[in-house]
Amino acid sequence: MLNALTIVTEFIGISLALGFLGVSKPLGVIIAALLIMVAAGTGNFRRFERFSLFLVVGSLLLVPVFMMVHPPVGQMLGDFLVPRLPQKSFQGGRLSEVMLLIIAIVGTTVAPWQLFFQQSYVIDKRISPRFIPYERADLWIGIVFVTVGAVALMAIAAATFTGHPEFGAFSDARGVASGLEKYAGLVPAVLFALALIDACIIGAAAVSLSTAYAIGDVVDLRHSLHRKPAEAKAFYSVYCGLIAVAAALVLTPGTPLGLLTNAVQTLAGVLLPSATVFLLLLCNDRAVLGPWANTRGLNLFTGAVIAVLVMLSIILTASVLDPEISGETIVAVLVGGSLAALVIYLTFGGIRPSVEAAVERHGRPLRNTWRMPPLAELPLRQLTTLNRVWLFVLRAYLIVAAGLVLLRIFTLATGGT
Repeated sequence: MLNALTIVTEFIGISLALGFLGVSKPLGVIIAALLIMVAAGTGNFRRFERFSLFLVVGSLLLVPVFMMVHPPVGQMLGDFLVPRLPQKSFQGGRLSEVMLLIIAIVGTTVAPWQLFFQQSYVIDKRISPRFIPYERADLWIGIVFVTVGAVALMAIAAATFTGHPEFGAFSDARGVASGLEKYAGLVPAVLFALALIDACIIGAAAVSLSTAYAIGDVVDLRHSLHRKPAEAKAFYSVYCGLIAVAAALVLTPGTPLGLLTNAVQTLAGVLLPSATVFLLLLCNDRAVLGPWANTRGLNLFTGAVIAVLVMLSIILTASVLDPEISGETIVAVLVGGSLAALVIYLTFGGIRPSVEAAVERHGRPLRNTWRMPPLAELPLRQLTTLNRVWLFVLRAYLIVAAGLVLLRIFTLATGGT
């Protein structure tokens, strides 16, 4: 459900960009949906990969936009090296607004579907473990480009609207394009709209594919871009069905698109901690990963990231339920969560160094040839006390938080406050 709503937000972006460009919204959305379906339905993995890479190159349209708007690069570099919040952020409850902005950035950068897409796409690529160093390099290159692009995009918007009435009054992506046209010219505005369509097509294809992969894994269906639609009917039905439903919702009059966008962000924040904790458990399962299982240092780093995500998730959920959340409450959650994470680590801190050294010494030669045993041959997972505590806490959090968020969404959808 969350992935389906996420795809809807991608088509919302497409419709906003098309509206700015003066293109018929129904026609443009339908063409975009058909393009996404056809790109994956050729039965040729390499062809889909080339299509995706072509779209990635299209993201570079933001480069000339950045050059035309010419934000203060020196100030950007200085603030990037020495991050600091404006003094007024700590006055009059503004800290909550700043924190929610940070959470929104994290929420649009890290999403549960990405975890499933990454592993499924690598498997479908049909490469062996000896390619993992190349995959890691590929991932880091992508991280750098995405980070640079995100910083550039924020700088473009800030430089465009600073000193103008629209500053601090964000409406939507079409409003950004209109502002660029008004203050920077038609060319950068058109390039921005094209880059938005490009990014939304990438997002819709990836999220749909991630969902189809996951369902294929669970139900044990044929699920691969190497297969033609006739050879994997259920896989392509899920993929194309999600695209069709999302496009139809965007084109349906009266659909609460703004509410759907907020629902996606909030539900992703609720589900992300559980997804990452299960991922960490899986990465420590030596029956599955063998010599590729996490080391103590990697567990420490990953645990810290998960702790931050959990705290941000709690703050995000609380802010949806109580839009007037104070800065003091946010600081209390951050401090309390950090102390709890430290206590948990000191109590249950990782595997013993001697054990890790032995595993590393004997396991490294097997890395390039390791294969996970068939599922039927895997031993049952032996949960530790810490595992059981985490799973109980996550289950309780998911039930309470998801229930409250869905109740809040229903209230807003029915006209309540």
